[in-house]
Amino acid sequence: MNAIESTTLVVAVTIAFFAWNRLPVVVVAIGAALSLWALGVVTLEQALAGFGDRAVMFVASLFIVSAALDKTGVTAWAGQILIAKAGESKNRLLVIIMAAAGALTALISGGGAVAALMPVVVLAAIRLRQSPTLLLMPLAFSAHAGANILLTGAPKNILVSEALEDSGLPGFGFAEFALVGLPLLAGTMLIILLLGKRLLPAQGNARLPADFSRHAQTLVEHYGLTDGFFHLRVRASSELIGTLPAAIDISQQEGAIELVTVQAGTTGIARGDQPIREGDYLLVKGEAGAVARLCAASHLAPRDAADDGDAAGALLNRSTGLAEVVIPPRSAFIGKAVHPGMTTEGGDLIVLAVQRGGADLDPADLALRAGDTVLLKGSWKALDLRLADADVLVVNSPDLVRRQAVPMGAGAGVALAALGALVLLLATGFVPPAVAALICALVLIGAGILSVEEAYRAIHWTTIILIGAMMPLSIAMVQSGAADLVARQLVALTGSGGPTVFLAGLFLLTACLGQIMSNTATTMLVIPIAMAAAASMGVSPRPILMSLCIAGSASFMTPIATSTNLMVMGPGGYAFGDYWKLGLPLMIWFFVMAVFYVPLIWRF
Repeated sequence: MNAIESTTLVVAVTIAFFAWNRLPVVVVAIGAALSLWALGVVTLEQALAGFGDRAVMFVASLFIVSAALDKTGVTAWAGQILIAKAGESKNRLLVIIMAAAGALTALISGGGAVAALMPVVVLAAIRLRQSPTLLLMPLAFSAHAGANILLTGAPKNILVSEALEDSGLPGFGFAEFALVGLPLLAGTMLIILLLGKRLLPAQGNARLPADFSRHAQTLVEHYGLTDGFFHLRVRASSELIGTLPAAIDISQQEGAIELVTVQAGTTGIARGDQPIREGDYLLVKGEAGAVARLCAASHLAPRDAADDGDAAGALLNRSTGLAEVVIPPRSAFIGKAVHPGMTTEGGDLIVLAVQRGGADLDPADLALRAGDTVLLKGSWKALDLRLADADVLVVNSPDLVRRQAVPMGAGAGVALAALGALVLLLATGFVPPAVAALICALVLIGAGILSVEEAYRAIHWTTIILIGAMMPLSIAMVQSGAADLVARQLVALTGSGGPTVFLAGLFLLTACLGQIMSNTATTMLVIPIAMAAAASMGVSPRPILMSLCIAGSASFMTPIATSTNLMVMGPGGYAFGDYWKLGLPLMIWFFVMAVFYVPLIWRF
């Protein structure tokens, strides 16, 4: 077989295996790359070069940026705004998501927009008890349409504009794409609203994460922590300065008040047998009126103006969190006496409640047994560190709880600044996209927002491997001459039918190639043919190149068509065959816009 036949065979077999959906997609993709090498179509370096490609590094870095936004509570904050705007209407939520995806893609590319919005969308789906399967594919497809609004929407936009300039004509203006991009996005949103529920799978294979938005309130109710909790700061004039925590007696105050612990103001660690200092905090629970009188008598002050005794808010906030642990069999803690108010050995975690069989532990029998549950309070850092102990089983990961339940937590400002810098760098083109994303990812890791291990875990490796392994297929299509052969045959078949017929053929060629090749590679391949056809027909290349640009975005039929399609495949639990059902009507809409609408704006 020659190179063209070998490439065609590998493409056909690869698509068949993807559609069969019995083998892991990474096995099929890597198998395709190795098959091209084995058949001599590409070299070994070309078969493996995709894993070091700048697009792979760009997408991997975007996952890290997205994880930082999620960890610091920016996602939770954005999700609250999104849900507040949407209310109980799932259609309104879908419209907001698609509009946001289109607008953000116009500035920073589809990959960046989807990476930033995907965790917000999943969170919104959890809160509204809706499958993310119904939201994530519309998110990706709206990003395809939004890529045609501004010059910065996708590399293909710059390629067609530069092609005009190279031929001596004015290039497309920065916002000129909006003449077709905005109606394209509006039509895409309308089609998804009308057909999405019927054509999208009702439930994907992905497991929906738990909703922890009311986690603190749930624990407060479960453990009977009904009294208000207050953090009281010790002022410079307080008589408690120099007093040992054990010597504090607040029982004389009118009303029921209980001292839980005294924490150092700088570290949050329990004072233990050390004297109280200015700036320390007393954690007390009791009636608000009694606490107010205590503050006046002992010169104490609430931690902040919002400290109103709300138990859930006082126990779970930006600085402190809650964790529920179970004592497993053979734990070293079995037999140890534990009671509410005591601190752990390091002094950084406070025991708020202990239960056995759903009831509070009997004061006469405080020794822990296997199966007992303990509610702990402490800083998020202390919870992450101490609960890695094998002698306890954590019911819900503190990290997962913090991501959902604490909007705009610690480090949120740094994460937002990094995102803003990424948007600015991508919009201005000051550095290549991969460099911009890598810089932002490194800043987030260097600032301590994410550890190196957390950055590794944030990357969706199936997506990365798929992108890297499918790149040799694009190389083979170009290098073997298969794509060029198909393109020239198209010109021969449609060129005599006039510019409209040629636009139809050009769209079909570009869109079909775009299902297995990157739209950048497809656009680069077809641009010289489009320019030559315009010259031979004696028409302006502007409508032809704009039509080509739209066709390059019509990559809806397969998950391997674009990185954005791949990014939502795992979180949405989609199968290979799920994409074409909604993708087909969208491709028809793009066809109508490219072939019939574009010539009305840019005349032949």
